[in-house]
Formats: sequence, C-alpha cells, structure tokens
Amino acid sequence: MTRIGIILGSTRDGRNGEPIAKWVEAIAARREDAEFELLDLLDYPLPARSEEWASAVESFDGFVIVAPEYDGRTSGVLQNAIDAVQAEWSGKAVGFVSYGWFGGAGAAKYLRRVVRELRMIDVPLHLELALNID
Repeated sequence: MTRIGIILGSTRDGRNGEPIAKWVEAIAARREDAEFELLDLLDYPLPARSEEWASAVESFDGFVIVAPEYDGRTSGVLQNAIDAVQAEWSGKAVGFVSYGWFGGAGAAKYLRRVVRELRMIDVPLHLELALNID
C-alpha cells in the first residue's frame, strides 16, 4: 500500500502548524487506498537523529508538507530536515499545505524549487491557509 508522510514543518511553541497537520491527517485517514502518518519534526531533532530521519523519509512513497511561511521562505527546521538527507527524497511525490499571512504562497514557491532539485515530483496545486504565522 502507498505510504504518505505528513511532515509538520514547524517546531515553535504554540505553532499553528500542529492543528493544521492533524486536520490534514484526519482528512487523509478517510482514504482507503493509502496509509498516512504524521511526521512531527519535534520528534526528529537534527543532526543528532539524522539516521532515524533518513530511514523515515526512505520508508514513504510521498509526502504532504505542512509549511509555515517566514519572510517569503519556510522555517529553518523544515529546510534543515530537507537538507539532512538527499537520495531518500528522489522520485517521491510531494504536495504542500502552506500557511501564513498570505496563505504561505512564498513558502510553497520556495519549496517547489528545493524539491525539484532533489528530483521529487511536486503536485501542481496546493492548499494555502491565510492566518497569523506561528
């Protein structure tokens, strides 16, 4: 069965991304053609647990990244998680749920460039949620 990881891309206290990621997971769980698992970056402090993170990334067929926007890009912790592994991302599908003042459009645009360099296949449409950033 297809396995999709839902990556929660913020580790800040009181983060808006946590309820968003849990909402995405609840909606995804209704599907019967794939398995979904929430990957909270709080559970993978890098670089200390980079081997565990690499194994996690390798074990999924694709990802939904829940990404905050800070200054036209995404969080440093998410960028670090992406940079911590390389080959494990290649050939996997990725979609985005972004959030921020203008729906996190800048974060999604930035992340598309990053994932294409890693040879990921990005889903053209994404969900933008306009709200105060965390």
